[in-house]
Amino acid sequence: MVTTAPAGQPTRDRRTLRLPSFGTQVLIGLVLGVILGLVARAMGPDGAEDPNWLTETLSTVGGIFVTLLRTIVPPLVFLAIVASIANLRDVTGAARLAWKTLIWFAITALIAVAIGITLGLVLRPGDHASVTADAAAAPSKTGSWLDFLTGLVPVNAVGLQASAGSDGSVGLSFNVLQILVVAIAIGIATLKVGEAAEPFLTVVRSALAVVQKVLWWVILLAPIATVGLLGNAVASYGWDALGSLGTFTIAIYVGLALVVFGVYPALLRLNGLSIRRFFSGAWPAVSLAFVSRSSIGTMPVTQSVTERNLGVPRAYSSFAVPLGATTKMDGCASIYPAISAIFVAQFFGLELSVTDYLLIVFVSVIGSAATAGVTGATVMLTLTLSTLGLPLEGVGLLLAIDPILDMGRTAVNVAGQALVPTIVAKREGILDLETYNAGRDGKAWREEPTELVRAS
Repeated sequence: MVTTAPAGQPTRDRRTLRLPSFGTQVLIGLVLGVILGLVARAMGPDGAEDPNWLTETLSTVGGIFVTLLRTIVPPLVFLAIVASIANLRDVTGAARLAWKTLIWFAITALIAVAIGITLGLVLRPGDHASVTADAAAAPSKTGSWLDFLTGLVPVNAVGLQASAGSDGSVGLSFNVLQILVVAIAIGIATLKVGEAAEPFLTVVRSALAVVQKVLWWVILLAPIATVGLLGNAVASYGWDALGSLGTFTIAIYVGLALVVFGVYPALLRLNGLSIRRFFSGAWPAVSLAFVSRSSIGTMPVTQSVTERNLGVPRAYSSFAVPLGATTKMDGCASIYPAISAIFVAQFFGLELSVTDYLLIVFVSVIGSAATAGVTGATVMLTLTLSTLGLPLEGVGLLLAIDPILDMGRTAVNVAGQALVPTIVAKREGILDLETYNAGRDGKAWREEPTELVRAS
């Protein structure tokens, strides 16, 4: 840009420095993370167990970002769901939306677990593992069908839980499923109260706008956080353990790739949606899920891209995305437990019957809800193994490479959590196609939320 200088002074050509697009920044962060992680791993630890300064720095940078995201989750889920239920009175067929969401969750999970079983039978990872039985160990946390019922009951009005540490400190954690239940109850109550609840809803909507603005500020740090998260993963775990479980790792990632690059595009095309537009819109959430390994931590980003990039109405997405973050896990609850259960059976020389394979399908489609109160792929795997009567000690064989697998699993989880609301909204005629097909302009998402699209 050329400017005019005062008389007697030369003019200067001033150009505005433009940063790369958000997606490019994240890609740069991924590359830098791998490079710095390899450097940190080559430096070795400072002492017997202490990480070196670079590993510690990477861990701190990534950890702070995930903590900030997790801090935003409770108020965002509560405010968004209460506001969305109030808005659902303007959307016809709200109950139909909820049921269709659950049905599509089940359909995609069914396809994913079928792929997992097929890969387990074809590649036979349990027969090609070089780990020994000495590595087998039962996990400290297991899944139970009762966890679903107990997880639904809130321990308090805000879904927060306190635990005492060995050093006398008290830590707070939250259960998204319980927050979901509390928010739904309050949202329905506001509908029943009617006009008297309008001042309350005004406060809720104002607070939601404030929380979303804070979220936007946090997301701007995502490229830097990517360096820390991925760098720490490479420095801490490396790729050494992959050799002994190479076939198992290949089976998992082939299954994940088939789901995200095969099944999801096919479903998008069948519903008349652009594949490229979906992935470009969902990219900020999927990439963050890959490096953070947390569907819950990524949930605020998933909800934002679903609304602002993919054009799903807020009244619907603010219900569907949190529900998906706790129960919709094609990576952790379908692909992974299916292949892992077959691996454990093959490793211990146990034969699985047709009934056993049907049980794997049942647990994968239904079981993710049963572990929603204590989320985690290990918990889901123990639920699958215990249902089949397989030795839980097999979990210990896979723990060494779990962080490496978890990156891909979580990315697929989040992609599915954005996909299903998009498909349901399209089929119900409430998807904002103009927003879905719009250019991204290098931003994570449009800063202004889209208007609520009303169902016809």
